[in-house]
Amino acid sequence: MPTSALTPNFSIKDYSIFFTAGAICCTATHGAMTPIDVVKTRIQIDPKMARKNMLTAGRAILAAEGPGGLLTGFGPTAVGYLIQGGAKFAGYEFWKKKLVEVAGTQEAAIEHRTAIYLTSASIAEFFADILLTPLEATRIRLVSNPTYATGLASGFAKILSTEGVGSLYAGFLPLICKQIPYAIGQFTVNEFCHELAYRNTSKETQENHKLAITLGSGITAGFAAAILSHPADTLLSQINKGHGPSGPMIKRLYILGKDAGIRGLFAGLGPRMVMTAGLVTGQFVIYKWVKELLDAPAGLEIHKE
Repeated sequence: MPTSALTPNFSIKDYSIFFTAGAICCTATHGAMTPIDVVKTRIQIDPKMARKNMLTAGRAILAAEGPGGLLTGFGPTAVGYLIQGGAKFAGYEFWKKKLVEVAGTQEAAIEHRTAIYLTSASIAEFFADILLTPLEATRIRLVSNPTYATGLASGFAKILSTEGVGSLYAGFLPLICKQIPYAIGQFTVNEFCHELAYRNTSKETQENHKLAITLGSGITAGFAAAILSHPADTLLSQINKGHGPSGPMIKRLYILGKDAGIRGLFAGLGPRMVMTAGLVTGQFVIYKWVKELLDAPAGLEIHKE
């Protein structure tokens, strides 16, 4: 891979590998976490579940709907995050490179690395969410009302035919309010955790404990992503359930947030922190593994020594 004085010259093939690795890591982890996500979503939107913990809510769903109830929404979850994950990870690599080039020098890039991480994650997530929103709306509709449709195709088609494209994108604003803080926590905290580990360990230790560093960074980043994004995640579930007044989205979000209060906005945070730590950690492990398997170049690093 040719390299410029400041950044690597990633080729289209390189970005296609970044996209593939991101798609695989996100669809695998989100698909595997479907049962936990079902429980979390029910706690957020079903008043009867609001005061239950993860275990008791899961048992209630199993008793009422059987094992299939915990897999509700698997189709849109797998497909949605296949597309979104590829766009997010490849986009992050792309925008980080571009912003380092804008900085002009390695020293300037290191000095402004926090802004580079935040901006790269935000832009990449914004465009990825344009692809994700209709599938996320379908997923939440299926989870909140298991009898609404039989799966992804029928649920998507039903919303489109009965409510129109606008309904599929009704949750776009709350989704980006959720996903952009999520991406910021995921990528920025992961970068700084790696920087901290590299700064305080020898090269030999880093080489011998690559997996441990990835796991520790991923868990920490997952907790940060969950906390930062949870209030908007709760509001997104309410919007896609059809709750709240009509009118502009900002007004709907304000009223729903006011009605929910701090406690309501953070309902289900515990299960989601567990889920997100697993998601983010699994994504970084699988992302690196797939990149290595496909012989992709290393990502651009601007850590402070």
